[in-house]
Amino acid sequence: MNSTTSSNAVSCILNAAVFAAEKHRSCRRKDSDATPYINHPLRVAQILTESEIDDTDVLAAALLHDTIEDTKTTYEELVERFGPAVASLVAEVTDDKSLEKRERKDLQVQSAPHKSDGAKLIKLADKASNLEDLIDHPPAWPAERIAEYRRWAGLVADGCRGVNVALDHRIAKLCGIGGEGKTYGRS
Repeated sequence: MNSTTSSNAVSCILNAAVFAAEKHRSCRRKDSDATPYINHPLRVAQILTESEIDDTDVLAAALLHDTIEDTKTTYEELVERFGPAVASLVAEVTDDKSLEKRERKDLQVQSAPHKSDGAKLIKLADKASNLEDLIDHPPAWPAERIAEYRRWAGLVADGCRGVNVALDHRIAKLCGIGGEGKTYGRS
């Protein structure tokens, strides 16, 4: 990567981080500390870089992955600001909030195997971040709700496995799965 490409990549990623921070300015996580929401997309991008992902579009989309779903951001706005590749990745990992929660969750499981590799990477890092938060900063949820979230996140991750060994291992560890051939969502 030459210095111009590197500079453009850094600029794109930083612009995505600033945009996400502005859009999520008043949002908080569901954890007991009500941490600023921006910590989550930053952590998703960090998990990807820890897994040796350096694709600018994937990293920018990771930072923006909840903007359409959770803010008033539009797909067209992302295309204009970040280009169609980044916007398409964000759209691919965005839930349709007009659907009931159970239906959205079921669709995530069903659609995961059919996502692009970039979207699968973001989904895996997103689930890893959420699972880490459940362990490190648990929300005030009953134990059975936490267990159900872990099982469901594992099912989504099952559909995304195979795009990055480091992410596969991270999810397996977070889901408490040790052996080859086991699925994350079913122990």
